[in-house]
Formats: sequence, structure tokens, C-alpha cells
Amino acid sequence: MKLSRPARRASLVVHVTVSACWLGLTLGLLALGITATTTGSAATVEASVRTMKLFADWLLLPLAFLTLLSGVLLSLGTKWGLARHRWVWTKFWLTLATTTATVLALRPGVNSAVTAVAAGGPLPDAGDVLFGPVVSLSAYVFMTVISVLKPWGLTRRGRRLRATPRPAPVPAPLGSARR
Repeated sequence: MKLSRPARRASLVVHVTVSACWLGLTLGLLALGITATTTGSAATVEASVRTMKLFADWLLLPLAFLTLLSGVLLSLGTKWGLARHRWVWTKFWLTLATTTATVLALRPGVNSAVTAVAAGGPLPDAGDVLFGPVVSLSAYVFMTVISVLKPWGLTRRGRRLRATPRPAPVPAPLGSARR
């Protein structure tokens, strides 16, 4: 399945936009996590972790899933393919891993921080609000770099597909008009 030029361009715009939003949101989460762990004000800690929860609950997962979906659509609908080039394959697995980590680690960590702080206690563990954003941000920056540089060449499948001879195009019958 190959995307038409307008569909490919639209998908690329969506993918780059939601990926940039995901990266920016994660940078914002990191800033809020740093604020929560370094401030001496209980009110600022609570505001920071509550804002992190708001972002994690309403923005993070939709952006993650849209990034994953648009990336798969682009890879399957363009010459890059999902498993033809190592950089695409790496981005796919990293996106899947970071989306899973968001669901299983980052959101529960933020939720436990909010619960503890809302009950009047201190921030239970700085790792709850720092570890997820640091790891995610590192992964997103790495994925951005490999998207630009496109390193490593073809996968084994990509080399096999490239080596397979393609059938010659069938000529149009005589007298047929091209449009």
C-alpha cells in the first residue's frame, strides 16, 4: 500500500507535529518534576504534581498513540517500510516502549505523588516525577536524531526485498490514452 502524495504529506505533517508535541510535553513534565523535587514550598510541590497529573491524564497518551499510529501509517505507506530500514524499526520499537512505559510507570508514579502530596505529606520519591520524563525525553531526542540522520542502512528483510527482482511494468495496450 502506497500513500498518495497528498496523503503522505498530510500524514507526515501529523506525525511530525504530534511527535514534537510529545517531546515538548515531556520537557514540560521534566520541568515540573524538577520544580516539585527542588522547591521548599509545599504549595508549589502540590501544584507541580497536580499539573503533571493533568498533562499525563489528558495529553500524554493521546499524543503517544497518535505518534505511534501516524508513524506506522507512514512507514507502511511509503518507501521506508516498517521493517526495511533499521532507523525506522528502531523508532517503532522505542515509540512502543515509551508508550508502554507511560502507561505502566510514568502515570502511576505521578498518581502516587499526587495522592501523597494531596494528603498533606511530602513528595514520596523524586524518582516518581523525574525518572519517566528523563528517560522519555532522552528517547525522543534520540528518535529525532535518527529521523534526521537515517543511520544504519537496511535490515535483513530490507536487503532481501531490495535484492528481489521486480516484475517489469506491463505496457499499456496500443491506442489507449494516458491521463
